[in-house]
Amino acid sequence: MHKLQTAGKWMAAGMLAAICSAGASAQSQKVPAFEVSSLDRNIQPCADFDGFANENWKKANPIPGTESRWGAFNILDKENKEVRLRSIISEIAKRQGLAKGTEEQQIADYYASFLDTVTIEKRGITPLRHYIEKIDGIKTLADWARVCGELQIIGVSTWAGFAVEADAKDSKVNAVYGGQDGLSLGERSYYERDDESTKNVRREFEGHVNKMFSLAGFKEQHPGKTILDFETAVAKLQLTNVELRDPVKTYNKIGFAQLLELAPEFDWKEFTAQQGLYTDTVVLQDKPYVTNGAKLLKATPISTLKTYTKFQLLSTFAGYLPKRFDDENFRFFATVMTGRKAQRPRADRAIRSTDGILGMPLGKLFAKKYFPEASKQKVSEMIENVRTVYGERIDKLAWMSPATKQMAHKKLKAFTYKIGYPDTWKDYSSIVIKRDELVENIISAARYRNEERNKKVGKAVDKSEWLMTPQTVNAYYNPLNNEVVFPAGILQPPFFNADADDAINYGGIIAVIGHEFTHGFDDQGSQFDADGNLQNWWTEDDRKNFDALAKKYIDYFGSLEPLPGFKINGALTIGENIADLGGLTLAYYALQKSLEGKPEPAQIDGFNWKQRFFLGWAQVWHANTTDAALRNQIQTDPHSPARYRINGPLPHLTEFKDAWQCAEDSKMVLPATQRVVIW
Repeated sequence: MHKLQTAGKWMAAGMLAAICSAGASAQSQKVPAFEVSSLDRNIQPCADFDGFANENWKKANPIPGTESRWGAFNILDKENKEVRLRSIISEIAKRQGLAKGTEEQQIADYYASFLDTVTIEKRGITPLRHYIEKIDGIKTLADWARVCGELQIIGVSTWAGFAVEADAKDSKVNAVYGGQDGLSLGERSYYERDDESTKNVRREFEGHVNKMFSLAGFKEQHPGKTILDFETAVAKLQLTNVELRDPVKTYNKIGFAQLLELAPEFDWKEFTAQQGLYTDTVVLQDKPYVTNGAKLLKATPISTLKTYTKFQLLSTFAGYLPKRFDDENFRFFATVMTGRKAQRPRADRAIRSTDGILGMPLGKLFAKKYFPEASKQKVSEMIENVRTVYGERIDKLAWMSPATKQMAHKKLKAFTYKIGYPDTWKDYSSIVIKRDELVENIISAARYRNEERNKKVGKAVDKSEWLMTPQTVNAYYNPLNNEVVFPAGILQPPFFNADADDAINYGGIIAVIGHEFTHGFDDQGSQFDADGNLQNWWTEDDRKNFDALAKKYIDYFGSLEPLPGFKINGALTIGENIADLGGLTLAYYALQKSLEGKPEPAQIDGFNWKQRFFLGWAQVWHANTTDAALRNQIQTDPHSPARYRINGPLPHLTEFKDAWQCAEDSKMVLPATQRVVIW
C-alpha cells in the first residue's frame, strides 16, 4: 500500500492500493477559497509555480518542532485529531459506569491507560517479560521460528510475514500472501547507499540499539553492530521498493508444501501454527528471498537471531514503555530519521494512539458528528463527473487502439466508490482494554487483528470493508476491488470547500478524485481488469505505447534533485506521478465541461478561472519539509515530494502554459517533444 505522506510496511500483494488525497465537508465558518497572502508576486508563475503560489505561505508556516513536514494534510490531520477527536474522547472520558466491552469503555480506558505515566514508569518492561524469557530460551532455529510466530501475533516483525487479501488472480476470494519484512530502517537502500547522510543514519542506528539494550538491562555485547550486520545481510536478499511495484513479479502462488521445499531450513509449520494461520496455498512476493533467506538464517548464530528479536520486541513497544525508552525511540526514528525536534504533548499523543488502536469505533462517532449526508451526495456527483470526462479522454487517445479502448471503458464503468464511512461497522468488543495496562491493551488489539486476518483465509472477499478509518486525511484506489475510497476526514478545506469557487474545488478535490481514478490505469493498476483480477487486457502494441510514455515520465522525474545527491526515484514514483498528471487533466476538462453554455466566470482576486484552477492544486500541496524527512521520502515513498507534485506535472500541460501565458522558453514549460500526455 502506498501512503500519501510516509511509506509503511509491505502489504499483502505489494500492489494493493495507491493511497493519496481527496476532500468535502461543512464548516461552521467560512474558509477562504485561496489565501492571496500565500502568494509571492516577486516570483514568476512561469518560472516557479510552487514559489509563486506558496512561498509566503511557507514563510508564515514554519515546521513545528513536533513535525517533520507541515502542509495542508498535516494541518487538517491535526484539526481532525487534536480538536474533533479530542472533543469526542473528552466527552466519553467524563462518563461514569461504562459497561465493559462497549466501545465507549474501550475508548475511555485506553485513553486513560496511555496518560497514566505513573503506572507505566512503575511497571517498566515487566509487561514484556514473558516474551523476553521466550527469546532467552531459544536454543535452535526451530525454537526461533516458534517464538517468532508467537511474536507475529502481537505485531513484532521478523524476516518474513503473512497477510491476507483478495487473490490478485481470483479477486472474489481471499488468499494468504507471504512477503519480506524485518528491516528496522524500513528499506533496502538505507543499508546500501554510501553517501554521508545515509552512513550517519547507520551509525546512529547502531548507537540507538546499544542504548535501548542498556536501558533494558540486557547484557548482549555490541548489539547495535550485531543487528546492523544481520539486517544488512537480509536487505541484500530483498527486492527493491521499485521491484515490489511489479504485480506480476510479486505474484508467485504455490502450495504450502512447496514452501517447505523452497526453504526447509525454516520451520514454516510451527511459524504459521503459532499464529493460528492455516492455508493450503500462499502467494510469495519473491521465491529466491524465501530460499536464500532461510539459508542465511541457518548460517546465522542463534545468539544473533535472539539479539535481533529482542530489539524488534523493544522497538515495537518502545512508545508504550517508560519515558527513557520512549524518548530514545523518538530520538532515532523521529529526530534522526525525519528531523522532528520534539515529542507532541502526551495528551495529544494519547488521542492519536487511541485513534490508532480504536480508529473505527472513533470513526463511527466522528462521521456522525462531522460528516453531513449532503457531503456524501456532493462527492458522488463529482465522482460521476470525473467518470464521464475520463471516458471522453479515452476516446480521444491517439496512442490507444479501439480494442483496448473498449476494455478501458469496461473497467471505467465497473469502478465503484465509497464515501465518508462504512455502511456497516465491525464488532470490536473482544478487544480487552484496561485502564492500567497499556502494553496489554496494545497486545489485545494486535491479537484481534491477527484473528481477523486468519478468519479471512479462503473466504469470500468482503467488498464493503474499509482500509482506512473515516477520520483519515487520505484516500485510496484499490485495484483488487476496482474501487476508489474517500474518507470523511479529508472531505474538508482545502480539498473541498463549500464556500470556494468551482475553479478552486476542481483544482483540489476534483483533481484528487481524478488522481484516484487514474490509479486504475497507472503502471500497476492498468494490469488489473474490470473485476480486479491481475490479467492483461491490452493489445501488445498499446502496452508498448503506454510503457514508452511511462518510461519518458520516469526519466523526467528521475532528473529532478530535491537535495544534493538525492534525486527522485522516477521508477518508484511513476504510479503517483501518472496519477497526478491524469488527475489534473481530468479535473481541468471536467471544469471546462461544467462551464459550457455559461457566461465566462468573473475574475477573483485578479485571476481567471483557468489560473485559479492551478492555484487550487498548488494550495493542496503547499508544504515545508525537513531535509531528513525529505531524504527519507525520496528513499522510501512512492510519492514525489510536495513541491514536485506541483512543479513536476505542470510543465507537461499546455493548459497551464496557456492559463498563465508562459513563453515557450519558461522554466515551467517543456518543449512539445518532451511533454508527456498519457490520459
